[in-house]
Amino acid sequence: MNEITETAERPTSITAICVLGFIGALISVPLIFSPVAQQIGFGYLLYLGLSSFIALVCMLGLWMMKKWAVYTYIGLIALNQIFLLAMGLWSAMALLMPAVVIFFALKHVSKMS
Repeated sequence: MNEITETAERPTSITAICVLGFIGALISVPLIFSPVAQQIGFGYLLYLGLSSFIALVCMLGLWMMKKWAVYTYIGLIALNQIFLLAMGLWSAMALLMPAVVIFFALKHVSKMS
């Protein structure tokens, strides 16, 4: 018996976002162990590591075209913005790139499973 499964083709914008997200995740690992991050404190190191891991999981989910990845990423970014504000580290650039990712992810969320 032949079973045909329908899979959503990944848009180019999502592919580009995921590739950049994977690269960003690789770059963030050394940042966790940087002297600057260590000066801020252990709580920041823990949060940076955890949020980097969750972002990587979200990029994997986006790569597989999963809706949960979009919504989890939006929640992560909202939490990151609050955390950065509380730490006094927030800047407009902290919101710019995630906003672009969210825009394209929401644009294609109807194609995701």
